[in-house]
Amino acid sequence: MGTLIKGKPVADEIKEKLKSEVKDLNGKGIIPKLAIIRVGDDPGDMAYERGAIKTMASINIETDVRVLTKNITQNDFIDELNNINNDKSIHGILVLRPLPEQLDENVIKNVIAPEKDVDCFSPVNVAKVFEGDETGFPPCTPSAVMEILRYYDIPLKGKNTVVIGRSMIVGKPAAMLLLKEHATVTICHSRTKDLPLVASGAELLVVGIGRAKMVNSNYVKDGAIVIDVGINVDEDGKLCGDVDTDDCIEKVSMITPVPRGVGSVTTSVLAKHVVKACKMQVGL
Repeated sequence: MGTLIKGKPVADEIKEKLKSEVKDLNGKGIIPKLAIIRVGDDPGDMAYERGAIKTMASINIETDVRVLTKNITQNDFIDELNNINNDKSIHGILVLRPLPEQLDENVIKNVIAPEKDVDCFSPVNVAKVFEGDETGFPPCTPSAVMEILRYYDIPLKGKNTVVIGRSMIVGKPAAMLLLKEHATVTICHSRTKDLPLVASGAELLVVGIGRAKMVNSNYVKDGAIVIDVGINVDEDGKLCGDVDTDDCIEKVSMITPVPRGVGSVTTSVLAKHVVKACKMQVGL
């Protein structure tokens, strides 16, 4: 039977290290600060916001939540974003997405200051992920995947890895981060031919395709490590991942649960990015 590798100990380790870094910054009169921009009152956005605020408070990072009306115009949104870009007391900006349809993300992503863009919205940071430039900020979720792999001492060099999902939020950046660690990466998606066959050849399987319990034991190699990035609601109204954990647990060597897996690490990674951004902006 495979081992459930949970996110909490990973998040706790990250937070303990950050507490020390923030204490040093405080000693220099510097207080890291994150601005969160939320448009409307989407329950998912509000849940993530609450988690982020709680994590930041535990590390002594200040938060400034800007709640904008759901029908805000693009010009007014950009004005608000520019105000935050120009506020030197704010070191990180998190725009909760997706945005309402009247707001063009393709325009807005070019407005956010790249040095404050702690969740990889700006094309500048996307490019840095693909170039392996460590001055950038990868998206928090694939970064959380990498933190879990590091914490549990999972070697990546040469490892045959399959990523299911090609979004700019998870799949593509996850593949780039894995490549940076010398894994051999195949990216799959909903139109991949013989997807179960391809996936079942992987020593490491990272799943972020957005379909509840889609990946069953047919997709999994004996002894594989499975990282489930999905967050869905099943037919009983319970949170579940993209992987059918119950069906796969006997076949894998390690697997992340949902909930209490990758998702529980993301706000700690967000905090790590805020501290990194703060240090860069003050020249440390």
